[in-house]
Amino acid sequence: MSPLRIAMKGLRSRAVSSSVTAGSMALSVCLLLLVWGFKVEAERSFAASDGGFDAVLGPRGSKLQIVLNALYHLDESPGLMLWSDYEQIKANRMVAAAYPIAVGDNYRGIRLVGTVPEYLAEHEYREGYGFEFEGDGRVFANGQFEAVVGSQAAKQLKLGMGDTFHPYHGLQYDVNARHEELYEVVGVLEPTGTPADRVIWIPVAGVQNMSGHAAAAANSVSAALVKFHPGARTAGFQLDMMYNKRGDRLTLAWPASQSVLRLFEKLGWFDLALRAIAVLVAVIAAAGVTATLYNAMSERRRDIAVWRALGARRRVVFGIATLESLGIAVCGLLAGMVLYLLVGYVLAGFVRDRAGVVLELLTPNAAFWAVPLGVLLIGFLAGVAPAVKAYTVDVRKNLS
Repeated sequence: MSPLRIAMKGLRSRAVSSSVTAGSMALSVCLLLLVWGFKVEAERSFAASDGGFDAVLGPRGSKLQIVLNALYHLDESPGLMLWSDYEQIKANRMVAAAYPIAVGDNYRGIRLVGTVPEYLAEHEYREGYGFEFEGDGRVFANGQFEAVVGSQAAKQLKLGMGDTFHPYHGLQYDVNARHEELYEVVGVLEPTGTPADRVIWIPVAGVQNMSGHAAAAANSVSAALVKFHPGARTAGFQLDMMYNKRGDRLTLAWPASQSVLRLFEKLGWFDLALRAIAVLVAVIAAAGVTATLYNAMSERRRDIAVWRALGARRRVVFGIATLESLGIAVCGLLAGMVLYLLVGYVLAGFVRDRAGVVLELLTPNAAFWAVPLGVLLIGFLAGVAPAVKAYTVDVRKNLS
């Protein structure tokens, strides 16, 4: 019988303890991949979901809040900025394009975002990719009660071409806060994998002049999405100096995605704590493997002595013990990968629904080679002590 078959037989004879130990390994693998790999992918995806913009201009306040509100449609606006402020940055020679963003209303919990038709008609949310419409859909017209629905919002609300709806005041759905205006859906966007999929787009004047809004809203917007000219290398520095250093009314979040990435950096301590917990779980599992196999080798001293008497060399006996340990580690690794995909799929769906950011669970990163290698190394080391125990079994004593 080959050493591998003997090792497999040994694992089957201790199926319960082996399964429990492999399960502990699986939990540590899943946790490490989620904390390490998922975080790396989340950072990459959020950075790639900047909508093709270099900066966001908003009222004086938190850069993170301005970006989350205007770019990711997640937070409330910290205030309002004048329409003239939007026109000023749009006219800046370093700016290739600027689009106003106005928020403050929803339809059944889905945010309405006011902007200009040019945003959906001309802007590329990713290099070489512009917004496209399903079927005969089109961009809304200025001054009309027309709407364009993001792909995800359309599925959630079951809205299609020709459907109509009344907006509701505020970002949270309140059945008693319905506006009088009636909007018609004139287009549904093809999926973009960006936060634009999660909202309903209407003319900016529609938000500004919505019934029940304050008079100041008619001449204000929530933010402006800004794209620099490719050759304007110092645009960000100059505008940062203008708005953030010298000015006191507006805030320029530049680079646009960096505000969100800085949030990830601030949470780095939490990331390290979770990694430490995952490693601790793996070490505890390895200790369980060592204890289980060490006791097993003690109980199988006579069997080992028989193998040795039949011609099995010491290194073969040593190899059987390490193979059993590695077998548990491999089972834990495979189970952990499956668990990671299951849990990751649920978490990725939650992030997609809440932020409109698509996370690719299997995008290559260091976690996918470092974690398996680490688990296999731990599995091998856990088998060394039992293997030494088997290696040093006294044949004469255990056969007498």
